[in-house]
Amino acid sequence: MRRKPLIGLNMDYRPADKVNPAKGEIAAGYFDCLIRAQAVPVVVPPLTNRSDIECVLDTLDGFVLIGGADLDPIRDGCYRHAHTQVMHPRREDFDRMLAKLIGQRRMPVLGIGAGMQLLNVSQGGTLSLHIPDDFPTAIPHWDPQDPYHRHGLVVTKGSLIDRVYGEGEIRVASRHHMAILDLAPVFEATARAPDGIIEAIESRDPDWFAVGVQFHPECEAASALDLRVFEEFVESLLKRTGRHTAAIPA
Repeated sequence: MRRKPLIGLNMDYRPADKVNPAKGEIAAGYFDCLIRAQAVPVVVPPLTNRSDIECVLDTLDGFVLIGGADLDPIRDGCYRHAHTQVMHPRREDFDRMLAKLIGQRRMPVLGIGAGMQLLNVSQGGTLSLHIPDDFPTAIPHWDPQDPYHRHGLVVTKGSLIDRVYGEGEIRVASRHHMAILDLAPVFEATARAPDGIIEAIESRDPDWFAVGVQFHPECEAASALDLRVFEEFVESLLKRTGRHTAAIPA
């Protein structure tokens, strides 16, 4: 019997404090969704050596770049906005190197939240540091008082996101204050919020299966339909590698 695909996951890094040791963390929704989508998740710690990252990528069929805190705008020649909450440098060092290598290899990838923003930046795109500054008429994309905040989605016909959600009203879990400003040339926007802010991207390169979603299909606010984001990613990956889900044991 053929094996299930191995899908990598990056993770957060929490430094030690006066009470707790340093630790790696990841929301269970990411690996639980991959398991339900008939893939085997492989959580990868924030490695510091490029050759070690290459070694791990050699063993994987695809990667999911998870959400998290903000990429440091200073690294991209910008300033830190008052609302910027940067991720730990150890994670960001790893994430940026990882995204570059994934792009160079044209490895299948799904970026979620900050993971989508990372994909865009790694390929030459830019980010809005704070949505209200660059999009004054934007709808709320984050509500600190409501972890179940959702908003609508306008989807491009024929896209992967269209296959996921199909016809009817679409509402997705949203929790971000940054967004894509300039889209990297290799990507096209395949879903937007009603205010025009990019909510999903897909690769224009036929040799690179890369998808990003700004919303969070893995979170506690997600619907059963949101799982299809992971299922479609795994199914499309299998088709491209010549395997089929029917040949994989549950």
